[in-house]
Order: sequence, then structure tokens, then C-alpha cells
Amino acid sequence: MSDGALTLHQAREILSLVSPGAAVTEVIARTGGELSTVYEIRCAGPPDAVIVKIYAEQWRWKLAKEVHVYGVLADQGVRPAPTILHAEYGTDLVGSPFAVMTRLSGRPLSEAIDEFDTDQVRGVYRQMGAVLSAIHRVEQDAYGYLTTRLRHPEPDNTAYMNRQFAKKLREFAEHGGDPALHDRIEEHVAHQAELFAASVGPRLCHNDFYEGNVLVAPEADDWALTGFIDVENAVAADPLLDLAKTQYYSVHDDEAKLSGLLDGYGPLPDDWVDRVRLYRLYHALELWDWFALIGNVSPLPGIADDLRTLTAHR
Repeated sequence: MSDGALTLHQAREILSLVSPGAAVTEVIARTGGELSTVYEIRCAGPPDAVIVKIYAEQWRWKLAKEVHVYGVLADQGVRPAPTILHAEYGTDLVGSPFAVMTRLSGRPLSEAIDEFDTDQVRGVYRQMGAVLSAIHRVEQDAYGYLTTRLRHPEPDNTAYMNRQFAKKLREFAEHGGDPALHDRIEEHVAHQAELFAASVGPRLCHNDFYEGNVLVAPEADDWALTGFIDVENAVAADPLLDLAKTQYYSVHDDEAKLSGLLDGYGPLPDDWVDRVRLYRLYHALELWDWFALIGNVSPLPGIADDLRTLTAHR
């Protein structure tokens, strides 16, 4: 957003696009990322509140992508995700493109999980597994990165993942990654590449389904998953690629999280452990490249250690 924080005047103008006459009472900055800024506009009601996501100019195409992907999810009955109420591709109102969407109840799981006991952790992750499974039932025509269509589609998973690893290894080298580790990853992938062919077919993958993008709320003596957000990274891929990202970003070595996730997801192929391990390597490499690109160097040594661990066995 070019002009600083969202003002009350701008919030009233935005709300008039979806609910003329509704009274704005408060504008609250919510969690934002490198690519966008998020606000909650609270109202005297109805509606009680909406979410406004403002996209940096160079990422305006991600607005169209989110509109498309949320639309696909709604058409396929995959819940609970936000509904896009309005998409503004011009910049006159707030200086940047933006989307207005329904506000889901709850707060990010990353903020709440320290309040959970072991059974509650397992229960929420079971719900996460069920949602991922529903997303992965949405079939795609080919493998590739999604915008409003598939970009540079590949007909099979082997071609897609070999291309992706080659790209991320090239970026690793360009950003000064350890040459010996680069060669070690390249060799490891070459020896494991036959695993890519086992994919069930291209499916819609959230590709960022971690605790920061999952919303939860207390329900009686338990916790309920109330929504998931942020489909900016969605791809058409082997669904195990998505499970692997959740494991690498959020599950780690937590048995309660993993058992809950797998129980909620449902049956997996016999080779899922090896395939998920290889996909975790991809996600670690991609994350190293991203942090190096934006100049956040402090996590790089730890991720490099993960890369060495994930290439330790074949």
C-alpha cells in the first residue's frame, strides 16, 4: 500500500462497495506478509466485519489468483475458506489493488497452540488433515504453478519436480549456497527421482497449509478449525507435496501433530514416507532460497542443516 495505513475514510469507501450504508467502527491491522497487508474492518453491522487484503503493486496478479482459487474451492464445496466479496484491480482508492473478503472466526493456530493439551493438538491436526484431503480431491489438468490458469504446465510429476529442483538449485547457487551441499542435493534427487512417478495425478494443493494460515476457536472443552486462508502459493501437484510442506513448516517431529494430520487425511500410499521426505527436501531448499532472496540470513544455517539431514540417507 503506497500511502501508509488504511484510514477510516478509505475503510468506509471500501465497505460501501460490498455493503452500502454499513457503519465502520474500527480498522485493525492484521497479520501481513512480504507480499500483502491485511486489515479487518469492523462495522456496526451487518456485516460485523470484513477482511481487506491489499497487494503490493508488483504482486497484483496474486489478487486474480486468489479470486480464482477461492472460487474453485467454493465450487467444489471445500470449506471453510473465505468468500471474495469484491476485487479491486485499480489503485485509485487505496493506492494498490485489493480484495474484500468475509472474515472467518477464530485466530491463527500459531498463536493459540501453546494453550492446547496433547489431545487438543491431535484433534486440530486431525481436522487439518481432513481439510487437506478435501482440497486434494480437486483434480487438475497438469502439473504446475497456478494463477488463473496453469503456468508452464507439465504432463507428469517427474518432469515437473525435476524442473522445480533444477530451478531451486540454480537459485541456491546464485545466492551463495554451499557448493558441496548443492552437489549433494543434486545427487540425492537424481537417485530418488523414481519416486516422483508414483503421484496419483495433479491435484489442487494449498502449498502453504501451516499453523499461521489455519484459524481455530474454542468449542466447549475442545478447539475447532474455523477456517484456512492465503492461497497465494497454490499449485497443481502431487498431494504429498502439500502434506510435506505442512510437515516441514509445522509438524516437525511432533508425534501428536503428525498422527492427527494423517488420521484426518486418510489412507496414504505405501511409499509415502520416502516421497514426503524428498518433498520436504524441496520445501527446505525453496525456503532457503526465499530467505536468501529477501536478505533474511539468520535462518539460513539452520535450513542448511535440514538440507544435510534430509540428504543423509537414500
